[in-house]
Amino acid sequence: MAKGGKGPKGKKITLNVAKNCIKITFDGRKRLDLSKMGITNFPKCILRLNDIDELDLSRNMIRKIPDSISKFQNLRWLDLHSNYIDKLPESIGQMTTLLYLNVSNNRLTTNGLPVELNQLKNIRTVNLGLNHLDSVPTTLGALKELHEVGLHDNLLNSIPSSISKLPKLKKLNTKRNPFPKAEESNTFIESIKRLDNLYLVEEKDLCGPCLRKCQQARDRLNRMKNMATTTPRKAIFSSLVSPNSMAKESQDEWR
Repeated sequence: MAKGGKGPKGKKITLNVAKNCIKITFDGRKRLDLSKMGITNFPKCILRLNDIDELDLSRNMIRKIPDSISKFQNLRWLDLHSNYIDKLPESIGQMTTLLYLNVSNNRLTTNGLPVELNQLKNIRTVNLGLNHLDSVPTTLGALKELHEVGLHDNLLNSIPSSISKLPKLKKLNTKRNPFPKAEESNTFIESIKRLDNLYLVEEKDLCGPCLRKCQQARDRLNRMKNMATTTPRKAIFSSLVSPNSMAKESQDEWR
């Protein structure tokens, strides 16, 4: 901490720097990648690049997202994971073109999620894992196009039925929440039923907190495997991090 109680001074992003960080995705979309750049304040100069389709501000030190983010009216993919964000702006509800929203590994509480999230009628993936949510906002139940929801590693005691009954939901990750035992078991079984894909990720590609979580999950899987067999076997993921949705998220490809 610097003198005077101020936080670390982050990297200043200019418009020219931002322009040089624009990439074209395989499907021809414009993606502004400002991840892992030590940014502490949302760079407002990027609002002039409001024709981009994807914005990646993950793995920085951003604490606040301004209301003006709604100027990105074409945005379909927004990744803010691994920052210090404790609240999302109400204006996020105006970003109705969003298909993917990742705000995992922040400091979000339930009160920090605006009701306006229910206006994201086209959204398909929402990741709220690794936060401080003590309840699931009922507004998520109004998002009928949701395919994937991440609620893992929070403070949840229950999941509203409106979430599990979403008509197009394929994956619901609620692991590592303080559920009552019976509900935790049912949720675990349900998450297995919904598992569509298996992801193997090299340890070097994950940030520290995600790596530790994945290693813990790998250890649990190996213990379960050993309990189910009479003859101990070698760990099945000796050099790779165990598969789960978090690994996918950590590669910024959970979409």
